Formats: sequence, structure tokens, C-alpha cells
Amino acid sequence: MNQQTVRRAAIATFTVFAINGFVFASWAARIPAVTRILDLTAGEMGLLLLTIAAGSVIALPLAGTVVARVGTASTIRIGGFTAAFGGLVIATALAMHAVPLTAVGLFFFGIGIGLWDVAQNIEGAAVERHLRRTVMPQFHGGFSGGALVGALVGAGLSALDVSMSGHLFAIVVAVVLVMVFVPRHFLPEVETVGNAGGESAAGAKGRSAWTESRTLLVGLVVLGAALTEGSANDWIAKATVDGFGASESQGAIMFAVFVASMTLFRFSGGRFVDRFGRVPVLYGSLGSALLGLVLFVLAPNMLLAGVGAVFWGAGSAMGFPMGMSAAADDPARAAARVSVVSTIGYVAFLAGPPLLGFLGDHVTIRWALLAIAVAIVASILTAPAARPLPEAELENATS
Repeated sequence: MNQQTVRRAAIATFTVFAINGFVFASWAARIPAVTRILDLTAGEMGLLLLTIAAGSVIALPLAGTVVARVGTASTIRIGGFTAAFGGLVIATALAMHAVPLTAVGLFFFGIGIGLWDVAQNIEGAAVERHLRRTVMPQFHGGFSGGALVGALVGAGLSALDVSMSGHLFAIVVAVVLVMVFVPRHFLPEVETVGNAGGESAAGAKGRSAWTESRTLLVGLVVLGAALTEGSANDWIAKATVDGFGASESQGAIMFAVFVASMTLFRFSGGRFVDRFGRVPVLYGSLGSALLGLVLFVLAPNMLLAGVGAVFWGAGSAMGFPMGMSAAADDPARAAARVSVVSTIGYVAFLAGPPLLGFLGDHVTIRWALLAIAVAIVASILTAPAARPLPEAELENATS
């Protein structure tokens, strides 16, 4: 394929990852403000956040089939416009202080994010194959970089006391503009979805991926990594505010520290994967996450908690992108397997943090974060499943 086409697709893919991160972090950084506006406890806010998970859990298993039918570009547009609609509903609901309407908006937001995420990872894996080097962490670095900008914007708007409704309306406009123009530069669909091995029966193939032991084990690796990242996204700001008596803007800055560390290691992580391999990098990354999490929770002051956030962010960098690359090793099965692994990961990413909120009602959200350590250990134990598939197996799968 023409390398200029691949480069354009890489830039477009990076852009949609970055906007995805910006949108999610803009919301996450201001969860303390939403909790205050709606007058909710941590447990009640956790229950409300489950509506995002519900929407995504519905969308994620279907995303592989949608991609196979209409392609990654159209799937991302469907997801982006659905998420934008959800954002409009949330903005309206917050202006009305209406919890049920907020839940409806978050549900549609979750559906949109779910479709968007699977499609961008399938596109990213296809670009990675054409470039013949590890670039998936850089795409997820784009997500983290967008999240960093979103967190800083959230902190600034919080400090300026800008309304959440106005904030969300602006985000909706940005999403719509990106969805109209950027996906047109993706790879041709036959190069993205795969045309080998008779994959036209996308639905059947998607269901069979749930019976593959390697795919499920890779999903468990991603589950722990996603819970580690998602819990920080949703609760590190709140844990800083409640646990250290910090202001909402300081909580948003702690979130930004976490995201900055994760972003740095995602941009630099690809070369370590190419040099040492996926599994050793996963061991180091997950170990750093465990260390950082424990340090953040046990820290006696904000400074040491910030150091913990740095290690926590660095450790959260590689698990999710490496899981996506492992799921997409076989291009003919990429859509089905990425859909399965994404579903497992995003159940943890989206449903795990709200459950921590319930636990936080009893032990405070800061101490509840220690529960994540169990999932991190499980990911460390299943990390060998992410080894690249042997060339012979790939040839047999696509012949």
C-alpha cells in the first residue's frame, strides 16, 4: 500500500484517539463538580456512573460486527455522534439538576464511546501492521495526551467556576467537527477489517472469539490494566479532594499528573516493546502500577501522593494498548477479537470504578482504591498470553 496513505491513516487514527481521550477526561476531571451539582454521595455517583458502563456493555460486543458491515470510519462516526448526543442530554440535565435525565445522557454517551473505542483500535492495529513496528502505544498515547489536555481544561474551568453545561456544549461541537472530517483519511476498509479466511460471516466469527482461551486470557490482562486506568480517571481527583482536604482544582491537577505520566510512557513505550517484547514490558508496567497505587493510598501528604500518581500513571501506560495489539495479531480475526477484549476491558474500565464508589461509602474512596491491587496481580499472572502469535499460526489462520 502507498506509504503516504498509511501515514495519513496514522495521523487520522492518532487524532480520533486524542479526541476520545479529551472528551472522556473533560468529563472525568469534573466528576467532583457533577457530584456537588447533583448533591450525590460517592456511592450514588458510582451508581450514576454505571449507566455509562451499561451503554458501553451493550455496544462493545456488537462493535466488531458493525465494523465488519460498515467499516471503521462509519462506525467511529456513529459512535462519535451518539456520544455527542449523550453530551447534549447530560449538559441539559445538569442545568436542570435532573439525576434521571443525566443517567439517560450517560447511557447514550457510553454507547457512543464503546463503538468509537473498538473501531479506533481496529484501525490502529491495521495501521500498525502496515508500518511493521509497534505504534499502538503511541495511539493510546494520543488518547492520554488528549486526556491530559482535557484534565487541564477541566481544572481551569473548575477554577474559573465555568458551568458544566457550557463546558459540555463546547465539547459536543468539537466532536461533531472531528467526526465529519477526520475518518475520511482512514485506510481502505478491506485493509482495515481483513478479507482473509472467509471473514464475511462476521457475526459468527465474533461469537466464536468468546470461546478462544488466548483471547479470553488477553482480555484478563486488559481487564486489570483497564481497571487500573479507569479507576484513576474516575476517582483520583475525588480521592485527592476527600483524602487530603484538597480543592477541586487541586484534585484535577493530581489527575493531570497521573495522565501526564501515562502519556509520556505510552509515547516512549513502543521502542521498549520492539526491543524487549510485550510480556517483559507488561511485567514492568503492571509492577509500576501496583507500586504507585499503594504509594498514593498510603502517602501521608500530597507530595508523596503525587509521586505515587506518577508511578501509577506509568504503570497504566502499556496494558491496554498491548492487549489490543495482541488481540489483533491475526488480521483476519482482528475485528472479532478486539471486540471481545475491548468488552472485557471496558467492563472493568467503566463498571469497576462505580463499584469502588460503593465501597468508598464505607471506607472512603481513597482506601477503596486498594481493591484494584487484586486485579493488577491477576493481570501480571496472565501477561504471558499476550505473546505474539507464531508466524506459522498466522499463516494457517489466513490460508
